[in-house]
Amino acid sequence: QVQLVESGGGLVQAGGSLRLSCAASGGAFSRYAMGWFRQAPGKEREFVAAINWSGSNTYYADSVKGRFTIPRGVAKNTVYLQMNSLKPEDTAVYYCAAAHTLRLVTAHEEYMYWGQGTQVTVSS
Repeated sequence: QVQLVESGGGLVQAGGSLRLSCAASGGAFSRYAMGWFRQAPGKEREFVAAINWSGSNTYYADSVKGRFTIPRGVAKNTVYLQMNSLKPEDTAVYYCAAAHTLRLVTAHEEYMYWGQGTQVTVSS
């Protein structure tokens, strides 16, 4: 069965950087779109970034554009979220997700597999 495991979360000061990793197993992830979402306390889960199956196409939420990138591993079963210039409002639980499609996917309802989440806390 498909499993996604996130790692790399933690506590960082504003202006700092973190790199989240998502390791996928149980599927042919060379044909999967991958994405990152986040959920802050009391708020709905929101889209952060997405990448298509080949890594040729990416898309970012306006709130993170220019600060975050979503590189994909060569083997396609690992995706990262490089977060730079972090702000306190980036504090949330970050989730990795996978969708069995060649398209780039931004809507959470199109993702069928989710990780357990990793906490990112940015102090001011």
